[in-house]
Amino acid sequence: MGAGADLEPGTLLAAYRSGLFPMHVDLWGARRLGWWSPDPRAVIPLEGLLVSRSLRRSAQRFTVTIDTAFDDVVAACAREGESDRWIHPDIAVAYRRLFDLGWAHSVEVRDRTVDGRLVGGLYGVSVGGLFAGESMFHHATDASKVALMHLVEILARDGNLFRMLDVQWRTEHLGSMGAIEIPRAEYLRRLRRAADVGEADFSVG
Repeated sequence: MGAGADLEPGTLLAAYRSGLFPMHVDLWGARRLGWWSPDPRAVIPLEGLLVSRSLRRSAQRFTVTIDTAFDDVVAACAREGESDRWIHPDIAVAYRRLFDLGWAHSVEVRDRTVDGRLVGGLYGVSVGGLFAGESMFHHATDASKVALMHLVEILARDGNLFRMLDVQWRTEHLGSMGAIEIPRAEYLRRLRRAADVGEADFSVG
């Protein structure tokens, strides 16, 4: 873990291309910007997503949209569990800038029966063949899983398995969807390979 620098778009994109992501830490009595590269690192192989029959049935209760409520998704993620410890206002502003520039994306899951109310979603950064998932939330059972399922469908649409879905750390929730841990060195090898892949097309998500 390193500390310092800023959250300008160029800094963030260079960090992702180097295998780093930002998260604030308390150092020397102050909140500082930290840069993380976990070992091991968690990824979800696009061909290894685990989708149960019950999840496919559950998905029918929702509609999914792409990039229609980025700020709402980030705000909901900031209120979810322990995420508010790191999604500070400056983080939200920084990722909104990436969204405006076309580098960040959100997947929104809406309840079909409650006027399209937002009940789940995720957001992250797309750089070349890498999608770096930053955070997800759910206000209805399976909603975040449905968001992840649709994200993988977008990333896998062109059949290029050199794309990589980075989820940072493996949790029980992500493990149930197929997340695995790989050594940092292997992650960086895959990242270099993903750098040669064109970005996924979120406009037709």
